[in-house]
Amino acid sequence: MIRRLGVIGLLFIVALSASAFFRPTHPASQASLLNEHAEWVARTLQKMETIQPGKTRKDLLEVFTTEGGLSNGLRRTYVSRECPYFKVDVEFEAVGRPARGDDHRVTLAEDNRDIIVRISRPYLQFSIMD
Repeated sequence: MIRRLGVIGLLFIVALSASAFFRPTHPASQASLLNEHAEWVARTLQKMETIQPGKTRKDLLEVFTTEGGLSNGLRRTYVSRECPYFKVDVEFEAVGRPARGDDHRVTLAEDNRDIIVRISRPYLQFSIMD
């Protein structure tokens, strides 16, 4: 009985030591990975910041795609094509059509020629699903 407990204890110590020995601890590669992530975020933000008031919806759609949630043809939330958690809110000026319909409601129609009049700073938020 004592011998059996001794063997079990020895196996436990060997297993514990082996798990510590084989545990992946590579601080250099972790630092490299963190650096890669930071560089990717910086590149993505730089790309998003190329979209400014005066550009068109077509320009915007090269960097962003539409997000779910409430919107109309002249105001919508967009997400980065690189990461759906990077978002901006955009307001447009209608081009080639009236901004409001006969019922005086804001148009739901969108046109690639619409001009960006306001774009928020990029922000982080989980995805919205309709």
